Amino acid sequence: MAIQFIKKITSSRSHSLLSLRHKTTSSQYVASRFRDATFEKFMDNYKNLLKVISIQDLILANPNNPPSVSVDFLNRLSQKLHLNRGATAFLRKYPRIFEIYYDPSLSKPYCKLTPTAMQLTKEESAAIHNTHPLVIDRLTRLLSMSLSKTLPLRAIFKVWRELGLPDDFEDSILSQNPHLFHILDAHEPNTHLIKLVGTPSSHENLTAAVENWRIMEGCKDDCSVDRTEMRFSFKHGYPPSMRLKKNFRAKVKEWQKLPYTGPYEEFTSVKKRSKTGVMEIEKRAVTIVHEFLSLTVEKMVEVEKISHFRKWFGIDLNIRDLFLDHPGMFYLSTKGKRHTVFLREAYERGCLIDPNPVHVVRRKLLDLVILGRRGLRSGDYKLSSSESEEDDDLQEMEND
Repeated sequence: MAIQFIKKITSSRSHSLLSLRHKTTSSQYVASRFRDATFEKFMDNYKNLLKVISIQDLILANPNNPPSVSVDFLNRLSQKLHLNRGATAFLRKYPRIFEIYYDPSLSKPYCKLTPTAMQLTKEESAAIHNTHPLVIDRLTRLLSMSLSKTLPLRAIFKVWRELGLPDDFEDSILSQNPHLFHILDAHEPNTHLIKLVGTPSSHENLTAAVENWRIMEGCKDDCSVDRTEMRFSFKHGYPPSMRLKKNFRAKVKEWQKLPYTGPYEEFTSVKKRSKTGVMEIEKRAVTIVHEFLSLTVEKMVEVEKISHFRKWFGIDLNIRDLFLDHPGMFYLSTKGKRHTVFLREAYERGCLIDPNPVHVVRRKLLDLVILGRRGLRSGDYKLSSSESEEDDDLQEMEND
């Protein structure tokens, strides 16, 4: 009976997405979503990039010259890093990024970044440094969306990479701009808050990304949205393989006509008693998360990370279900044992339509991940030293 029920909800697919969460559990709702092959293919590679970045961060955190980390240490972290076959096997998959060498003084194999990978880390740091005004803009906008113009520092730490912040942003951004940001002590131990205390003159009237789209779309001769509905609408797009039924299209059209409250506008909560009230609350929540994703470097983020901001943005809804309710705007992937949401309108054929300097550098690292060992001879990804005892030591680790 349970199997028949699951089959029934998964076969219904997109036409009942706006009402499905009320009839199923959250996990069933995720399982029943439409799968977009383009984003899923992208995540197949991106999930490995995240593992590469985790190891890269461990290497760069080491003060050695050159920065390095022992292979034995990485093997002990294999489960936490989701390295199914162990660290050694994973490192050997990416010889353009990692180089394994033997330290005779410590009698241990170590791992360091290749010159190419080290160069990319320098390029990314330079790109972030050169975009400090954009970093300040993102932080200002993020804090402006908060009901109290305040956010916990730990929540910002969760998304520092997604926002393109420098790893020392407390010193290089917050401390250097005391006229904009104050760090306050919270009521909880070891917790601090960032408060927006001022705004640049250029930020007096913040414009949301969706509002810029409406202006540009309204100027087109072949505008796809009725101009009378434009002021409340969001851009929607669906892959050709996603079949939309008339009932679903009607619900989307009704939702598009609902009044719009911008992410930077003062929001007066409405009562949830009426259907319209619930939909207005939902539309504001969509407005907030849409702008949040627009502020990220790669127009994507883990759902769990956004959830840390939910209370501060005044979102009283399940964030994950919110993304599933609006498949024309967002795409949710579950690859890599994490839920990642994409801003659909920012992508075309798996690539950002409007890439930025930081993303361009990160894309180069992703390209190295995609290449893997391809194009290299079998000996090119062995140990840099030729001593046989080093190979034996690594082989023992692989067998473990």
